[in-house]
Amino acid sequence: MKRVFACIIVLMLVAGIARAQDRGSAGEAKALLDKAVVYYKANGQPKAFAAFNDPKGAFVSKDLYIFALHMDGKILAHGANAALIGRDMMGAKDADGKLFMKEMVGVAKEKGKGSIDYKWENPKTKAVEQKSSFVEKVDGVVLGCGYYK
Repeated sequence: MKRVFACIIVLMLVAGIARAQDRGSAGEAKALLDKAVVYYKANGQPKAFAAFNDPKGAFVSKDLYIFALHMDGKILAHGANAALIGRDMMGAKDADGKLFMKEMVGVAKEKGKGSIDYKWENPKTKAVEQKSSFVEKVDGVVLGCGYYK
C-alpha cells in the first residue's frame, strides 16, 4: 500500500512539473514580444504577420504567442487562433466583463507600451485562466504577447 501511495505522489509531481514546463513565464513573454517588435520593424507588416500567424513558427512557444491589433481593435495577426483574424474585438469582454482589448489599445495609445491583466482561454488547456499581456505600439499597430499565471 505504501508503494502505491508513493507511486501516486511521484506521478502527481511529474505531471505538475510537466505542466509548469508547458507554460511560458513573464520574462519569456516579454522576450518574445521584443523579438516580434524587432522582426516587424526589420521585415514589414505582411511578412511579420505571416510569421506571427504560423502556429509552428518562431513566434509561438509553449502557451505563448504573438498577436497584433489595429488601433480600432481589429485582430490583424494571432499565433494561437487564426479564426480571430479580421474580427473586431474592441467590445470583447473577459470572463469578469472587462473590456480588455479596449484597455490594450488605450495603453498602447497613451503610453506606447505596458501590460494588461485579464482572463482568457488558454489554447493548451482550453480553460479560462488569469493572463497578463505585454503590449507595444509599433507603426500604429499594437503587438502583444501574454502569459498565463
